[in-house]
Amino acid sequence: MHSSTPDPRPGKIVIGAVYLLYAAIVIRTFANPNIRARLPIYLALEFLYLVLFTLTLWRPLRQPLWQHLYFVFQSLLVLVLIALRPRFDFMVILYVLLSFQAVMIFPGRTRWIWVAVLALLSSIPLMVGLGALQGLSLALMPMTIGLVFAAYVAVTQEIEAGLRNRQTLLAQLQEANRQLTASNDQVEELSAIQERNRLARELHDSVSQTMFSISLQARAAQIMLECEPDRLRSQLEQLQALTHNALEEMRGLIAHLRPQESEPARQTKSLSEN
Repeated sequence: MHSSTPDPRPGKIVIGAVYLLYAAIVIRTFANPNIRARLPIYLALEFLYLVLFTLTLWRPLRQPLWQHLYFVFQSLLVLVLIALRPRFDFMVILYVLLSFQAVMIFPGRTRWIWVAVLALLSSIPLMVGLGALQGLSLALMPMTIGLVFAAYVAVTQEIEAGLRNRQTLLAQLQEANRQLTASNDQVEELSAIQERNRLARELHDSVSQTMFSISLQARAAQIMLECEPDRLRSQLEQLQALTHNALEEMRGLIAHLRPQESEPARQTKSLSEN
C-alpha cells in the first residue's frame, strides 16, 4: 500500500549513487574530443539540470502542478542534450536520475506513470537519431537501470514507512498499557477504600450493639447488687464473656482494616519473632 505523501528524504548511499551517475556524465562530456566547440553549451545545460535537480531533491515542490512542470522541463532539457548529438547515448542516464526523483516525490500511481514516460523518453530519441535497432539496443540498459533504481527506492520507502508505523503502533500500545495499569491501580484502590468503608460500618454497628449490651448488663449487675446479690456472680460472668467477645470482634475487624503486608515483610517479621 503506497503512502499518500512519500518521504522526500533519500538515504546517503542512494544520494551518493545518484551524484556519482551525474559525475560520470560530466566526465564523459569532458572526455569526448568531438564537441570542443559545443562544450560550454553542454556544460551549461548539465549544470542547469544539476541545480534544478538538487533544489527539488532537498526542497521538494509541494504543489502538484509545479511538480509536473518541473519534470516536463527537465525532460525537455535532456532531450535538447540528446538532440545536440544523438551518439552521446550516455545522456539518457539523466532520465534514470529523474526516475529516481519521481519515485521520491510522487505518490501511488503517479510515480509509475512518470517512470514509464521517462523510460520511453530514454529510448525514443535514440531510436529516432540512430535508427530503431541501434537506438533501442543502446537505450535498453539505461531503461532497465531506471526501472530497477525506481523500484529499489519505492521498496525502501515502503520498508521505512512500515518501520515508522510499527514504532507508532508500539508507542500507542505502550501508552494504552500504561493507562490500563493506572486504571487497574485506581480500581484496586477504590475497591480497597470501599472494603474499608464497609468494615468501618460493620465495626461501628457491632461496637454500638455490643456496648449497648454491656451497658445493659452492667446496669443489671448494679440492680442485682442491691436486690439479689446471690445472682450477681453469674451476671458478672456473662458481662465478662460479652466484653471478651466484643474485644475479639473488634480485633478481627481492625485486622481487616490494616494494609496488607508484602510477602518479604511477612517473612522478615516471622524471622524476627522466631
